[in-house]
Amino acid sequence: MESATKRRRFALASWANVLGNVAKIVAEGIAGFLFGSVALLADAAHSLGDLVASVVVLIWGDSRFEGADADHPHGHARIEPLTALFVGAVIVILGANLLYESGQSLLVGGHVEFSYLLVVALGFSMADMYLVYWYTMRMNATLGSTALKALAVDCLNDMYTTVAALVGVIGIGLGFPVLDALAGLFVSLLVIYQGVEIGRENLSYLAGKAASDARRAEIRETILAHPQTHGVHDLAVFYDGPTLEVEAHVEVDGSLTLAQAHDIESDLVRSVLEYDDVGDAHLHLDPAGMGEWKDADEQVTGTH
Repeated sequence: MESATKRRRFALASWANVLGNVAKIVAEGIAGFLFGSVALLADAAHSLGDLVASVVVLIWGDSRFEGADADHPHGHARIEPLTALFVGAVIVILGANLLYESGQSLLVGGHVEFSYLLVVALGFSMADMYLVYWYTMRMNATLGSTALKALAVDCLNDMYTTVAALVGVIGIGLGFPVLDALAGLFVSLLVIYQGVEIGRENLSYLAGKAASDARRAEIRETILAHPQTHGVHDLAVFYDGPTLEVEAHVEVDGSLTLAQAHDIESDLVRSVLEYDDVGDAHLHLDPAGMGEWKDADEQVTGTH
């Protein structure tokens, strides 16, 4: 897929999240304010953070499509998990604030009125978030964006938290307004958990976390499958931003010419890059049976 097409799909998905959150904030914010529902106001406030995160992804996340330059020889891919990390941080901060507000409502109490408009607002919010989630996942299917994935997960969790808010509204209708505050507490805890998980995942991308053992084994087998490969060692498969980077020493026949070795290396790199989640590969060819300098018992300095 051309870079321009990917960029367009990314922008469309980001705009869908921005507009979807605006609609949710308006619907729940007005209904929650008019009838004093803490659960709805908490959910609307959560969506305010989602809106900020969506705008950041729209503006900042687009940088992932910028190619390599003199200042960024590996491109700008790491900006994306950094953007997603910001999304997670915003969600945690808002969740902590909502937890405090809901706790205050539970302890102090407040006047809450029941209205079917509350139910309508929540129903609209659930439908709104489902459509945004579906559209974001559809657009991201060919992009593999961690930032869009974070927004999609946020949409899915929004539906769960809206169900909790609905429990609070039903509690009001049944004469148990305390359920509204309890629902707000539950929503807040889910929000915090969601933000922590998003942050944890993207921190691992930024910190260069190793790939799974299964993926590492698959890449090793791919390298060994080449008919000229005698062995592989010092294999490292780790995240460099949202994609994997592969480094390895590949053992080949020591009598090969430089041109032949170059062709083998090119074939191996192409094979490794066929994995969708691998963004770069650096392979070093060693003569088979020759030890590494780091394994030598003594250092050889050489003479002129």
